[in-house]
Amino acid sequence: MNEQNALVVFQDKKIRRIWYNNEWYFSVIDVINALEASIIPKRYWSDLKAKLAEEGFEPYDKIVQLKLLAEDGKLRETDCANTKNMFRIIQSIPPQKAEPFKQWFAQVGYERVEEIQNPELAQKRMKELYRAKGYSEDWIEKRVRGIVIRQELTDEWKKRGVKEDKEYAILTNEISKAAFSKG
Repeated sequence: MNEQNALVVFQDKKIRRIWYNNEWYFSVIDVINALEASIIPKRYWSDLKAKLAEEGFEPYDKIVQLKLLAEDGKLRETDCANTKNMFRIIQSIPPQKAEPFKQWFAQVGYERVEEIQNPELAQKRMKELYRAKGYSEDWIEKRVRGIVIRQELTDEWKKRGVKEDKEYAILTNEISKAAFSKG
């Protein structure tokens, strides 16, 4: 698998995912299997779709069929959901089955609420994540400074009337050419 199509692991269970429409989409069946919601995940998903529809969540509008690598090595159409819709699906799985995931999700939600109240916590979390990924303290500090500088620059552009993403891209490209060209 390449970086566009990768496996993620939750409690030693593999979950297939694919980059589609600028976001990750996850195999619904794999998530159901990882949560051990059923010994027959495909049947469970079929029943869950009806339950979700009754709750007002229209699976047929939210789920897309994407080709993922199957166990037999072939690409097969698979029901997939983006992160937001996957969280909603998981909410409909009985607590005893999805409890570890729900506890993790509750913790993440709690941390984000804390970060809204105290934005410095978000920066601390970011640094901890970079450390966990093995980046050096020097690299992390440069990254943080780079983010601040970029924000100040885009704020200044906004004050001067830059409005569209394309305009930001052009300005960024011009700065990059001026800074890094060998001309």
